Amino acid sequence: MRESRRCKTAFIPGAGLGTRLRPLTENCPKPLLPVGGRPVITYAMDHLITVGVERFIVNTHHRPGRYRETFPDGAWRGRPVLFRHEPVLLDTAGGLKNIEDLLAGDEAIVCYNGDVISDLPLGLLLEAHERLRPEATLALRSTGPLLNVDVNARGEVCDLRGVLQRRGTGRFLFTGICALETALLRHIEPARPSSIIDLFIGRIRSHPGSVRAAVIDGGEWTDIGSPEAYHRLQGAPEA
Repeated sequence: MRESRRCKTAFIPGAGLGTRLRPLTENCPKPLLPVGGRPVITYAMDHLITVGVERFIVNTHHRPGRYRETFPDGAWRGRPVLFRHEPVLLDTAGGLKNIEDLLAGDEAIVCYNGDVISDLPLGLLLEAHERLRPEATLALRSTGPLLNVDVNARGEVCDLRGVLQRRGTGRFLFTGICALETALLRHIEPARPSSIIDLFIGRIRSHPGSVRAAVIDGGEWTDIGSPEAYHRLQGAPEA
């Protein structure tokens, strides 16, 4: 029986340009936009703390100084926040590769989009990942605006966005939250922009079963990717 692990590290992508939310993001990275009196990214951090995450790594590119202003002590609620700047925007998979030296080789980490506010039962994702330890386990939902993740009867993600033309038994929404084995990062080319979706598609194509699903419909989930969604959240309570 394998020893149980706990994900102690979370990677929160923070380098994007936030083009869909301009002009709000012209002088502020999207994850730092205020909701309920505090930055959006801190909701992700609080959610991750509930499952034992002990440190956060955030990549930066657009307006990086704003992160230092927001976290002047390099910490949130006593947990360290490490920043890794990208002079050239690397996208999510490229950003993960760029922090590989900060991770232990046998570590499992959580990747959690910094523009998501959610209270879904995150422990279910980590439990699902730990059972089989695939290269990645994606937190999915049965309903939502974009159902484009195909999952087969074995709980394997068999396609994303219809690229591989492999229909599953159901289609789901990807929440932007996933658990990853650090070993997955060896399949990413260093110092080049790389999409995490393309990474998953490549691994599914060559190694079916390497990306699995955790369908979690409990709790709430909101992506602030549009001005309409952002303004709806402006009434969120301050913690």
